[in-house]
Amino acid sequence: MENFVYNGNPGRVIFGHGTVARLPEEAERLRARRILVLSTPEQAGQAADIARHMGSSVVATYSKAQMHTPVEVTADAMRVVEEHAVDALLTIGGGSTTGLGKALAFRTDLPQIVVPTTYAGSEATPILGETEGGRKVTKSDPRILPEVIVYDVDLTMTLPVSLSVTSGINAVAHAVEALYAKEANPIISLMAEEGVGAIARALPLIYSNPKDEVARADALYGAWLCGVCLGSVGMALHHKLCHTLGGMFNLPHAQMHTAVLPHAVAYNADATPQAMARLSKALGVADAAAGLFDLANGLGAAMSLKDLGMPDDSVEVAVEQAMSNAYWNPRALEKRGLTDLLERAFRGEPPKAV
Repeated sequence: MENFVYNGNPGRVIFGHGTVARLPEEAERLRARRILVLSTPEQAGQAADIARHMGSSVVATYSKAQMHTPVEVTADAMRVVEEHAVDALLTIGGGSTTGLGKALAFRTDLPQIVVPTTYAGSEATPILGETEGGRKVTKSDPRILPEVIVYDVDLTMTLPVSLSVTSGINAVAHAVEALYAKEANPIISLMAEEGVGAIARALPLIYSNPKDEVARADALYGAWLCGVCLGSVGMALHHKLCHTLGGMFNLPHAQMHTAVLPHAVAYNADATPQAMARLSKALGVADAAAGLFDLANGLGAAMSLKDLGMPDDSVEVAVEQAMSNAYWNPRALEKRGLTDLLERAFRGEPPKAV
């Protein structure tokens, strides 16, 4: 066995059915008395229903979270934090809301309780991606990592199938890159393989029967594992491309990750044979890149970046920005290869080794 370094991130996870009822005791553990509830505009009603568990400890709500965590939204929410002397954050929703909570915690070191309603997995990471001036920049810091995650399977039962699929593939992307990360280690690789397998099994069942409680639980469990993977080791090409595209074109987050992932895997496949073998095993396929494409495409996901809103004739400028401040990657970033990768993703074609 090769030498490795493993760093475990601290955190408390409550997982099961009806677990939102335990929110008051979790707030008490954190000595939270003045809580700000965060959500997107679309989930404001759901967040209000869940926040009722907290009673008078909720002193304010902020329901303007947006994709890719724009810094101007964070600045607006900071004014609410200061005005109400907030001492803790309750984040309810998917990756957009979790991102806002993390951005506030990074600036204030306030404790966070996160109640995920999708399979984003970002709640399990100390990573924050913020968008300003058309660029999405990531940072990692202990202040960003939520203190408590309350996973309630019941909250995912009404998650639309289309979003379940793309949210799940987005989570898979976290584990995929963990398998060939520069800091990869045996513990994270075990979690990555388990997480990918759980989601890959669950999504077709959810597609066939959205009310399948066992499949919903498996998907949420897998999303947590994949999030832990992302939070424990570095990111590579896939995330760099998605951060670039998200910052430049404001593409829908989970759908964009779903469309890009098979192509990023194909690009790196020859450079990471052991990771590809584990990924193929977890997916139950012979070719990992093709398997990811077929899984998402077969479940109705949009696989064309053009269909998601990426402008015509924008591949070249996206490649230039992605290469300008690149993350570590197991294969060197080559302009011709990346251009071909993004052009195939733009058109929604199957992945191809480049």
